[in-house]
Amino acid sequence: CEVRPGPEFLTRSYLFYANRLFKAYQFYYWDPSCRDPSYSLVIKGKLRLRQASWITRGATEADYHLHKVGIVFHSQKAMREVASWINQTSGEGCSGFLPPGRTWAPGALYELLSAKTERDCTAALGFAMHELSLVRVEKHYQPLLQPQQSGSRLVEELYLGDIHTEWVERLHYRPTGYQRPMQSAVHHVHPCPACGIIYRADEHHPPILPVRAQLPMQLSGSWVSTHCEVRPAVLFLTRYFIFHGNNHTWEGYYYHYSDPLCKEPTFTIYASGHYTQGIPSSKVRGGTELAFKVTQARVTPMDQVTVMMLNSSEPGSCGLTSSWSAGVEQDITPTNGCLALGIKLPHTEYELFKTEQDVKDRSLLYVGERPTDGSSPDSPDKRPTSYQAPLIQCAGAPEEFSNYVSLKYLGKKDANGSEALKSLPVAFLLFIALLFLRWD
Repeated sequence: CEVRPGPEFLTRSYLFYANRLFKAYQFYYWDPSCRDPSYSLVIKGKLRLRQASWITRGATEADYHLHKVGIVFHSQKAMREVASWINQTSGEGCSGFLPPGRTWAPGALYELLSAKTERDCTAALGFAMHELSLVRVEKHYQPLLQPQQSGSRLVEELYLGDIHTEWVERLHYRPTGYQRPMQSAVHHVHPCPACGIIYRADEHHPPILPVRAQLPMQLSGSWVSTHCEVRPAVLFLTRYFIFHGNNHTWEGYYYHYSDPLCKEPTFTIYASGHYTQGIPSSKVRGGTELAFKVTQARVTPMDQVTVMMLNSSEPGSCGLTSSWSAGVEQDITPTNGCLALGIKLPHTEYELFKTEQDVKDRSLLYVGERPTDGSSPDSPDKRPTSYQAPLIQCAGAPEEFSNYVSLKYLGKKDANGSEALKSLPVAFLLFIALLFLRWD
């Protein structure tokens, strides 16, 4: 169950055909467990892959054209709510989308967008498919779980562009980061209880995901990224957090890189401080609201470009003037942060956290999504309503992550000893996407 800014709760299933046409389902829900469907969208259009992205390394840019978007309501309440949004905020062609008092008809499909008639009533829903303008397919190998089995299983994942954290910006935002990846219907991570349910669904039969127990917030311990993370504005990083529950203090390591495999380090930030007792979120059910105070920070430049930038920064704005060198850590607390890196001390951030257990009973920590515009959630009204990629608790992580002290990217090796996780050439993207058409 995905959480988008707002918050919105949804699941997705996208089919890509050899003739460049695609058919996408988006299923929306009232709840963060994706068990109480509100409405479903069926989206048809055409996708054309272009060239490698000049902005986001490892991604492919694409153009898309929407032919049709239809909506199916799953309750009278959903129909009434969506109709009121459209009638209030849409132009003249949509003002009578659904007459007031219209009775809900189960299974009825209503047209929101038609390229043929040039009608588009989707804006009121904050709907856009700009996520298709940035595409990346990755493959890696997952060890077989059964003790008696040897070898590994191919996993293919589709990364699409990120959704802007500000509702009003969604309609024209062009992504530079990614959402969490979609799984190939054929070559997916195992086990994946939701995969088959979502794959077999359609606009008339939205997926109802299995019940998952709500876990109390247990922050104490060490948490680490499971892969190289991509943020908007071309940031590649891994994260490592340590929370001390006995005195509510925390430490965080942010390892920044210049490449999408996190193999070319640029700088590392160490930060520490304390955090408040959490309270249940009133906006995002299942989430916990906390405030984090950052009181200390240190920076280690890892390449010459960063060293030059820091040494040319305004005197007194980032550590000792002209004293930076590669691989040498420096405390930036005395200068109240580092202006060149956008770090201000002391600093308070209003956060949203959630803990879950995955299907392998490993503990996951979801931290609030950062604002797309690069700002900080430094006031309660900027508190996130969606999440970043999860961190995994080190004690429950695979061996390679529990020994992941330096947090340098660990690509799994293939039979030839070369990295198996890589961006595929553009020519293979649609071929791989065709695997969504089958289920094994």
